[in-house]
Amino acid sequence: MTNSENLLEIRDLKVYFEVKGGILKRTVGHVKAVDGVNLSIKRGEILGLVGESGCGKTTVGRALLRLIPATEGTVYFNNQNIFKLKPSELKPLRSQMQLVFQDPYSSLDPRSRVGDIVGEGLRVHGVSNRGERHQRVLEALRMVGLQEHHMRRFPHEFSGGQRQRIGIARALVLNPSFIVCDEPVSALDVSIQSQVLNLLKDLQQTLDLTLLFIAHDMSVVEHLCNRVAVMYLGKIVEVADREELFRNPQHPYTQALMSAIPIADPKIKRQRIILQGDPPSPLNPPPGCRFHTRCQEVIDICSQVIPEQIDLGNQHFCACHRRQPVQEAATS
Repeated sequence: MTNSENLLEIRDLKVYFEVKGGILKRTVGHVKAVDGVNLSIKRGEILGLVGESGCGKTTVGRALLRLIPATEGTVYFNNQNIFKLKPSELKPLRSQMQLVFQDPYSSLDPRSRVGDIVGEGLRVHGVSNRGERHQRVLEALRMVGLQEHHMRRFPHEFSGGQRQRIGIARALVLNPSFIVCDEPVSALDVSIQSQVLNLLKDLQQTLDLTLLFIAHDMSVVEHLCNRVAVMYLGKIVEVADREELFRNPQHPYTQALMSAIPIADPKIKRQRIILQGDPPSPLNPPPGCRFHTRCQEVIDICSQVIPEQIDLGNQHFCACHRRQPVQEAATS
């Protein structure tokens, strides 16, 4: 059974990529990009998924949209297991699940006009009436701050921020209920990032959208998201409401990420937590807790047993051997 409050539920999601080697190109190992992710996204919320580059954030987003195959696990969208759907059954669902890409340059076809780029999804999903397509494309462009004359232009005639608005319009034109935003502002100038973030926030509230917002910038996540999930080397290490997480981060990795957020006041100095070494390879992850090789609070059990998500109270979950469940903390 799934929770009716959740639009999307991810259960034990694993995505492994084969590594070939030798003259015969046999499989010699697997890159464990996503290794047992459990996550839920409530209807009408913005869930931030954060972590270092290479931790598996984008792979999660693409796997739950079935853009890449999952090795194991299930994903429920509107109480429907989308991993069991045939291609013909999946197509109607595609209009409800859209993606905004990270790179506003390579994600747009340079040979097509903006009107054709935004309207392509309508053609694929059977909107054959040219007048109706034109009207819906125009509505989508106006929602993101563009006008009718922009439909006749090519992508190279726009700035990076305008291109990303085109990408957002392309995702909105099919009236989806869920959008994966894969680091949509990381390639933009800082002066433009806030405009795009405010646009996404306004659209989410106006259209009652549900967003998975993938990012590595904690300050961006703090501005936009309702809840935050922190990911490290293919696993979720902490999940909490935004205010709770930024007020009281519990996992040592989350604390290190928080310490890197710059403070606007030069008189206030934050104590940085500098992680030692580089992240381990997902081709050969360490046993036990994936973070124990860089953790300042490591104990013996960390290198032996994989920590489970424990409830710290107030819908705050953390996968760390040093943290106590809410029941034990109350009695100790």
